[in-house]
Amino acid sequence: MTIPALAEKIAGVLQVISLPARLAILLAIGRGEACVCHLETLLGWRQAYISQHLMALRKAEILQDRREGRYVYYRLRDEAILALVRDAATLSGLAPQSVDALTNPKPGPACECPHCAPQFISLSQD
Repeated sequence: MTIPALAEKIAGVLQVISLPARLAILLAIGRGEACVCHLETLLGWRQAYISQHLMALRKAEILQDRREGRYVYYRLRDEAILALVRDAATLSGLAPQSVDALTNPKPGPACECPHCAPQFISLSQD
């Protein structure tokens, strides 16, 4: 591989994650997984806006997804992306701990997915 080809490959990943919204999504997902309702609750953005960014991150093979019923859960393909974000934070003058503290926070009560909403068991008496 040539230096220009290597640089182009690296630039592709950096370009995809360079938008603040996509960085926020990566931090929200962190080392775990998140559905769109998690991300809506954590970030305060509309589903359509989040979905556009998720599609770009999936297309770039930064995220992978899995379906569980009507919910789709997203996770990082490689957690090394978080190290890259942490290094970028350090280069920006931020403490790496500030990235770690905001990575994969718990969604609030507005998240309705089966992993967050209370499970109600219906017992019928026949």
